[in-house]
Amino acid sequence: MKPIGPVNALYPMPTTLVGTIVDGKPNFLAVAHVGILNHGTPQYLSIGLHQSHYSNAGIHANRTFSICLPPERLMVETDYCGIMTGRKTDKAALFDVFYGELETAPMIRECPVNMEMALHDVLKFESHEIFVGQLVQTYAADDVHDDGVIDLPRLKPLLFDMASKKYWSVGTALGQCWGAGKALKRKTS
Repeated sequence: MKPIGPVNALYPMPTTLVGTIVDGKPNFLAVAHVGILNHGTPQYLSIGLHQSHYSNAGIHANRTFSICLPPERLMVETDYCGIMTGRKTDKAALFDVFYGELETAPMIRECPVNMEMALHDVLKFESHEIFVGQLVQTYAADDVHDDGVIDLPRLKPLLFDMASKKYWSVGTALGQCWGAGKALKRKTS
């Protein structure tokens, strides 16, 4: 092993489309810097956005946002939402937009999974803002879940890797969480 510098090696990450209302209109931004802050209820998720993004103003103003999971088949539209600004482009026109319990968190019907977030806190860094949201509701297409459990192969989430600057897909399942290590546990106990 040798040091390679302060390289973030946590990629790939799921690519998401974050929905906001800015100046009365829905807007979507491609975001791969999404974090799970806890497991349980209430559930908190975070998104990291550069302070220059058009969407930030909508999150601050409405105190809501959505996190939409685009499938592989929306790679072109998702990438477009990451390279175009909502200041000059109506990116919402690409999608069938809908709203749930929160009236200011636009979501995308073409995305098989959408989550509505109520803003809980904002952490400000030198160049970025971390928006911490409380998960209010999740909407999932019937064909990607079984009794509320999302099936990754059926979802076909679009993954983002910063190092290769490429989109990736999910491979095959390798083992059962909280089960794969039981044989070793028995050997060492």
